[in-house]
Amino acid sequence: MHNQSIRPSMLIGLLASLAMLVIALLFQYVLLIESCPLCSVQRVVVILLAVLFFIGFTHNPNTSFGKRIYSLLLIMTSSAGLIIASRHTWLQQLPKDKVPECGPGLEFWMSNLPVIDVIQKVFQGSEECSNVTWTFISLTIPEWSIIAFLAFLFFSFKMLFTSYQ
Repeated sequence: MHNQSIRPSMLIGLLASLAMLVIALLFQYVLLIESCPLCSVQRVVVILLAVLFFIGFTHNPNTSFGKRIYSLLLIMTSSAGLIIASRHTWLQQLPKDKVPECGPGLEFWMSNLPVIDVIQKVFQGSEECSNVTWTFISLTIPEWSIIAFLAFLFFSFKMLFTSYQ
């Protein structure tokens, strides 16, 4: 067996994550859909994925161990995105009377609260996170995010279990 390069896989992942970021920016600046706190956190996860794919692409580790480390980091990051998008979807499915009330917003929380409290408030959700602002073939933005994070997760597992020498 020859030493298979991980670079093509990293490039595919990088392009996919950059495409997600372009779509998010189009939603924000062309369709004028403001991102809620959970959307913002999902965007950070996509940026982390892009950074990992970029570093993996440029580093191009030549050992099986290095390739597996990148795969595991991508699996953990994709899983985090999947959990966040799932929580967001769950909030959108709640009856209106069960939705948490709007708070002061992410910027206020980040400048005035400890990080652990910000994380708790973001995951608690708010009314703005429960609003469905856009759908395509009956799927909301966080539901599409679930699909994307699942694709990244399966892709990362495939890279983990690909036979490298």
